[in-house]
Amino acid sequence: MSRNLHVAIVGATGAVGVEMIKTLEKREFPVGKLTLLASARSAGKTLDFRGQPVVLQELKEDSFEGVDVALFSAGGGISKQFAPFAVQSGAVVIDNSSAFRMDETVPLVVPEVNGADVAKSRGIIANPNCTTAITLMALYPLHQAFGVKRLFASSYQAVSGTGAQAIEELRAQVEALAEGRAVQPRVYPHQIAFNVLPHVDSFLESGYTREEMKMQNEGRRIMHHPTFKASVTCVRVPVYRAHSVSVSAEFERPVCLEKAREVLAAAPGLDLVDDPSQNIYPLPLQCAEKDNCQVGRLRLDCALENGLSFWVAGDQLLKGAALNAVQIAELL
Repeated sequence: MSRNLHVAIVGATGAVGVEMIKTLEKREFPVGKLTLLASARSAGKTLDFRGQPVVLQELKEDSFEGVDVALFSAGGGISKQFAPFAVQSGAVVIDNSSAFRMDETVPLVVPEVNGADVAKSRGIIANPNCTTAITLMALYPLHQAFGVKRLFASSYQAVSGTGAQAIEELRAQVEALAEGRAVQPRVYPHQIAFNVLPHVDSFLESGYTREEMKMQNEGRRIMHHPTFKASVTCVRVPVYRAHSVSVSAEFERPVCLEKAREVLAAAPGLDLVDDPSQNIYPLPLQCAEKDNCQVGRLRLDCALENGLSFWVAGDQLLKGAALNAVQIAELL
């Protein structure tokens, strides 16, 4: 690819789309031309890039003329409909939806884990689920050291993972309850303020949700580890931004805590934040708007053989979405 690229963002007005624009600017990605694509109702509005207004255009089949890289973040249906047109126009599509994640012909990539897989692209590269990506930032270095067999995890997922309306719902509910007014849930099936919901995504016949199965299904593809198993409970919590995950992992080989700290401290895109005696451990508030994920609360698991428990947190709009997508584009 040339140094000055024509980049398109599909879903530019959404929470992730806005972060993609910021990330391209922050990382000084070589954008020669930026095309912002959204729904018809947003066409004509502007968003800033490098201090200049960029006019939003309506997403159409012919929107990708001359585009080198198309970053998609507008939902699976839009991706399935329009990604083929982008590829036909000569663009490489980096898709943030679940549309292509389990397609064996489409690389599913976390650059710090399997960046070399971008070379297998036939025009589309998939961005993984946000909780999976954040968890693997800590799990993969440990897998390289000890060989992961399975994990048990619970996620603590911020409302911004659902979108802008969920952020507003939490804000409005907190305000209402503080004033003694009743709340009416709309985005979530129950009140989210001062509550936690063990329900992220739709339920499957197994009793797990679709979100919960992504850790195992996507983890297998990203780590090239077809026997990896993960039992996960995904929980929505009244936090605005950044997901956290509690993990207990079992490994093939005996775990040495000193070695675990060593590999995590050296892992790219990850900060070891682990001094409980001083109340130092990863917090979503600390991870919000930060590129790196954080890992801490490391301890030998007392219920698993060759087990290690840890707590990992990261900004799901960045490493879980926009940042990961731009990093993939950088690999190209």
